[in-house]
Amino acid sequence: MSATFDTVSPGALAVIEARVHDLCRAYAAKLPFHGWHHVSFVREKAVGFARHNGSDQGVVAAAALVHDVNYLVRRNSAAAEGRDLRMEILLEAGVPDAVARRIDAIVDEAEMANRGPDISLEAQALSDADTLFKALPITPVMLAHRYLTENGITLRELAHKIVGEQREVHDDGYYFYNPEAAESYSRWALANLELWQCIKEAVDDPAVEELLGAVS
Repeated sequence: MSATFDTVSPGALAVIEARVHDLCRAYAAKLPFHGWHHVSFVREKAVGFARHNGSDQGVVAAAALVHDVNYLVRRNSAAAEGRDLRMEILLEAGVPDAVARRIDAIVDEAEMANRGPDISLEAQALSDADTLFKALPITPVMLAHRYLTENGITLRELAHKIVGEQREVHDDGYYFYNPEAAESYSRWALANLELWQCIKEAVDDPAVEELLGAVS
């Protein structure tokens, strides 16, 4: 299937990418989890999922580039907190206002805490890419501590957030929307959820709580 850039041109995407990359570099210390390494991974995977489901790859690429700018506005925040900065980046790149508003809506729609089984194809592509980053086996090992630092939350709070937001989505069958992604990565996703369920249970043990206090 050929690439579709009808609503966001390659030139606009290049401007958006440069702006987001510059922000990630300038505020790298503030974004140890949601920095450029995360943004570039999600963008690459999201465009691939968009190509597979026939959605607008330009819109998806733009949405992926700006989906986490809320963490520049306020730590531990929802995607909606980044709306003003997101719209500023998109409009300054020459994205038409209506398209920019559509991209902002897609970002909100794709967020784990908001999404349901019938979101738009563009939101599905973005969601699958972002969800894959969460489900990677390396994420809890190499990156979870960065999320704690970036957002100023405890291990207990993160475990409750992950299980609370992701378990029902997984059990209801739309953790991944792309069938190939579901086939390839669902084992990782289930292992990740089981790990965080175990962490959620473990941190309620007084002896474990004491241990965490001693090593933190």
